[in-house]
Parts: sequence; C-alpha cells; structure tokens
Amino acid sequence: MLHVSLLINPQDNFIITFLSSSTNLFLIQQKSLMAPFQQKSILKCSYFYHQNYPTMVYFLALFFLLVQASTSQPTELFFPGFSGTKSDNLTLTGAAKIEENGILCLTDDTGPSLGHAFYSYPFRLKSWTKSKAFSFSTSFAFAIVPEYKGIGGHGLAFVIATSKDLKALPRQYLGIQNATEVEDSPSNHDVVAVEFDTAQDLEFRDINDNHVGVDINSLNSNASVPASYYTHGSTKQNLTLMSGKAIQAWVDYDSDENMLNVTIAPNSTRPRFPILSFHVDLSPYFHEFMYVGFSASTGLLASSHYILGWSFKINGEAQGLDLSSLPSLPEPPKKHTTLIVVVSVSSAILVILAVSAAIYFVIKIKNEDVIEDWELEVGPKRYSYQELKLATKGFSAQNLLGHGGFGSVYKGNLRDSRTMTQVAVKRVSHESKQGLREFLSEIASIGRLRHRNLVQLLGWCRRRGDLLLVYDLMANGSLDKFLFDEPKTTLNWEHRFRVIKGVAYGLLYLHEGYEQSVIHRDVKASNVLLDDELNGILGDFGLARLYEHGSNPKTTRVAGTLGYLAPEVSRMGKATTSSDVYAYGALLLEVVCGRRPIEPKASPLESGLVDWVREKYREGSVFDVVDTRLNGQYGEDEMLMVLKLGLICSNDVPVARPSMRQVVKYLDGESELPDHSVSVSPSSYGIRV
Repeated sequence: MLHVSLLINPQDNFIITFLSSSTNLFLIQQKSLMAPFQQKSILKCSYFYHQNYPTMVYFLALFFLLVQASTSQPTELFFPGFSGTKSDNLTLTGAAKIEENGILCLTDDTGPSLGHAFYSYPFRLKSWTKSKAFSFSTSFAFAIVPEYKGIGGHGLAFVIATSKDLKALPRQYLGIQNATEVEDSPSNHDVVAVEFDTAQDLEFRDINDNHVGVDINSLNSNASVPASYYTHGSTKQNLTLMSGKAIQAWVDYDSDENMLNVTIAPNSTRPRFPILSFHVDLSPYFHEFMYVGFSASTGLLASSHYILGWSFKINGEAQGLDLSSLPSLPEPPKKHTTLIVVVSVSSAILVILAVSAAIYFVIKIKNEDVIEDWELEVGPKRYSYQELKLATKGFSAQNLLGHGGFGSVYKGNLRDSRTMTQVAVKRVSHESKQGLREFLSEIASIGRLRHRNLVQLLGWCRRRGDLLLVYDLMANGSLDKFLFDEPKTTLNWEHRFRVIKGVAYGLLYLHEGYEQSVIHRDVKASNVLLDDELNGILGDFGLARLYEHGSNPKTTRVAGTLGYLAPEVSRMGKATTSSDVYAYGALLLEVVCGRRPIEPKASPLESGLVDWVREKYREGSVFDVVDTRLNGQYGEDEMLMVLKLGLICSNDVPVARPSMRQVVKYLDGESELPDHSVSVSPSSYGIRV
C-alpha cells in the first residue's frame, strides 16, 4: 500500500492522497472551507480510481488546473475612490455609506454612531501548513472632519478581524469592541487594529487626544505615539488628525522581521521613516482567513470620518494612491450664526467636561514629544479638580477669602513631594458672566506674563461648569482692605507710594513689555494685592484682551468697575491702554484720599472722587483731600505730584492722558510734570503724548 499526500499549492485547499500504486486509487480531499463565492465549484471529498495510469495522470493535470481556477484567493485590492463599487465587494454596516462623488463615509456629524466598511471576502493571511502569518501592506487616505473646529470624536481604525460583523459600541470603543470584550476578548474573535484616535480616554490609557496606536485584542494600545510625520530628512512635524484635511497612511507588516510600521503624511509623498515601529509577531492573532476594513465611531461630540481611497496587498507593496486624483471632501455646510450660538450654549457643559477630562489626562500622562499649539498659549500647570478641592478643604466657608463679581476666592495649601505652598484659588461661579472665552483669555494672558508686580498664575483647572485659577497667595490681601476695612495697621505714605509705583510698573509691562499689548480693563484697589513687604502686585486679568501692537482694539461689551471707567468706555464700549491709564489715575487719588472713587452717601459735590479733587485743585486747597490718617507725615512736593498725576491720568480726553511709560518716569523722578498739565477745561489740558 503506497500512501503519499501531495499539496497542490500552499495556498490551496485540496490534498491529493495516493492510496495505492497497484490499484491506482487516489483520494481528493478539501482541507478547509473557502470563501462563499468560491464554494460553487469545490468538490467536498471524492475517490477516483482508474486502471489506466496515463489516463489518471492526464485527469490529475486537468483537475489541478480546475482547482487552481476555483480556489484562487484575493491577494490584493485597489479602490482609487469608491464610485461604482459593487455591494458584494464592500460590506457596509452602521452609518457607513458611499457618497455620490465616490468617497466612503464611515460616520457623519449626527451624533453617537459607528460605521464599518469591510472588503466582502476574506484574505488568506496565514499558511495552513505553517503557523507563520503572511506579510501585508496597505495604503489609504482618510479625513476626520469635526462638526466644530478642534472638538470631535472619537476616531477611526484600520481593522483586521476574523469577522465582518463586529458586535461593538461607538464612542471610545471605536466600533471595534464592546464593554464585555474590553475585559475578555475571545481568541476566536481576534482583532488587530491601527487606530487614529482624536479623543483621550482614561479607560484605555490614551497618551493624548491626537495619537496613532496599535491595538491587538484590546483598545489599550500595545504601542502608541502622538500623530506626526517626518519631513525631508529627519525633522518631525506635528499632524492634527481632525484637521478636516486628507491624510495618507501606510501600514506595513514584515513577517520575516516581525515588524509593523505605521507612516502618515498630509500628502501623497511617503516619508522615509515611519512614525511608529512595533516589533510583534502577528501569527498568534491571525487566522488563516481574515477580513480587512475600517471602523469609526463618534460620541456626543461628532465628526465625519471619510476614506478617500484604499489599496491592500498580501506579500508585497500595496499600490500607491495619488491624493489629487481621489474624490474630494464635501464642502462644509453653511450654518446660520444663530444656530451655532444656540448649539454652542446648549453643549457648553459637555465641552467643559470633555476639556477637563483632557486636562486631567495630560497631568497624569506627561508626553514630552508633542505639545499642541493651544497648550503653548495656556502655559501654566493644569491641576486636577481633586487637588484643588483637597487644598481648599472642599472649598469650605472657613477658607473663603472673598467674593467678587466673577466668583469666590479661597485660601488653599497645595502639597507636593517636599513642600507646602499657600495658594489662592479663584473659583468662577455659575452665575458669573465670565464664561469660557474670558477664562481662556485670562489663562493665555497671565500664563505667559512674568513680572515682579504682576500676580503669578501657578495653574488652572476646568471641570464641568467649574472654572478655577490658582495664584500665589498674597499674605496681606488686597489694597482696599487696608484703605477701607478699618485695618489694624494704617498704610503710611511711604507704603502707599511704593504700592502705586508697583502698580505703575506692572501696567507698563502689560502695555509695552509683552509681545502683545495687554489691556487690563479692571484696575482698582481690590485688584491690587500686597505681598509681605507691602509691595503693590496687580492681579485679576479676567477681562484682559490681547491685540497686536498698532492695531485698533475691537469694540466689546462694557466691562470694568464704576468710578474707574473712562468716559469713552462707558459711551462706546472701547477699551484701550488709555482707559487703563484713566483707571490708574482714579486709583492714585483713591490711595491719596483714602476714599472710594464713588461715595453714594457723600454730598453731590463730593460723591465723585475725580471731580471733587479737581475742584479742590482749582480752588487751591488740594491738600484738603489727603487722607487724615496720614497725619501730615508726607512730603508736600511728592504728594502734590501724585495728586496732579492722578488728575491728568483721569482726564476726560483720552489723548490728554500720559502713557504708562511717562507715568513711570514722573514717579521715578526722571521727568517733571509741566505746570500747565492740570486744567479745569478739557480743551486746554496740554499734555503731549
């Protein structure tokens, strides 16, 4: 009895076994199940016997040719767009659809959804005679278009799976897994994916909200890197996945080297180096036949996920794609401004929640490779909400330092590995009109300002509806408490003069010392803090507006405090560096007189501080306005100079006010005030600026 097995082809499913050379009996067996479209011509199991051996050989040769034709597996695919794609070639599920122009849309911006697109027939990715996986190469062009710029989710993935029918969830699961599979992924449902993730999820230990990762039977990436690419040479450039523009990706697996490489670029030119190289043997995770395709998902914040073109090949390099010849992305829909406002307001809480989560993850997982542009603008450390809650004893009443127009300020103690730091935590209240835009403005302004007479912002936090800022704690509190709250210690003239000079230095830095001119817009005694040496430190930049040097500031809503507002701000809503000078002038008179700019209980002639001092100056009795608590302990020349400076700074005519640079020169004694600098008539103020 002769028993010999011959394999027609390593990638075929038939074995011919010679059972007997004497009887010319042989057996043709099917090894395994083929793809559905190939089963029509497959013989399950047949015995053949022929006495004429040459005839048998002829028949076998003919059978080999038939088997070759009937059992050929797909080894590559090429979709330069998806127009005219037959439904039996591409299986679409969920929200996936092919647009009229031939672009494959996996999800749109209608809300929580997922979409799958798989090639309908399986590829042979592993030899049945050997347990080694085949090499493969794929190239595809994709685009992620968020509904609102910079806010979207959750991402898309190139997927190799044992089944086209993924029982998966949207949102952070990317349409690849469900909650059960996250805990335990069965071996008969192996999934290998390359994710392009635009949301940071603590559950899966994502490194940031713009990364590329390799996922094997889990959404906890086996390897991940921030999204970027190499330009000419070896220069790494950041790449925003949800930029709304086409991005090309290349995924290559070398089974000999056990190396998976992922490369991305914003054009068709493939970089020399991959952004991610992961050493892994995929053989344990590859079955003989597996499906290839894409998956994408969105959450409460939506994005449209598109595939513009796709090529794939086994044991070779996938055919190249030319972005210029692929279908174009659809034009963004034109949305009415009112609708945008309504949607933005209604989703504000959700946006804040998402951003606060991102802040928390960035703190926990420090990534030094890529820093987003917006992070450079914000700058200071991002604290977790729990840190600040613990530091302020749950924002308790006993830690409350005060309550202002924008919220409450609490004293806190932040502990690090070695020291305990006293801080002031400003918690913006829900009733406050200071919203997200003002909050980000304050962070962007203070975070990058460094001056000894400006309060130092140590960090910040956002959580749901809570907006929090962390400052250095000034042990002596604010200036207004020393002037009006019957303090135990009365500020003498030396201290007061030091305070007003410190504030002047701080304002000069804001106006001219930074790369952009910063308008404070709310200079007042309660926003001047005193350090241990009673130096004046200017704080609360919540109303600051940045604009480029030389440009006209935009008209905004009236903001500031009555008594410090320049007339043009009240009339036209325009804030300038000159309106800051007006408020500083009112502050000078407030410090000298020990009176608030507006005294409702005073007589009509004395209710407005600026007008009252100007009238006394006209009468020649200006020293009558000096705070009696000073007991005459001051130099009259210096006091007169400060009073005159306060009046010219609070001039009703903006062009008649000096700049803060001139103010500092007057205070430092480098320049003298001209004798005609203070006048009763606004038309004759005579200060040239």
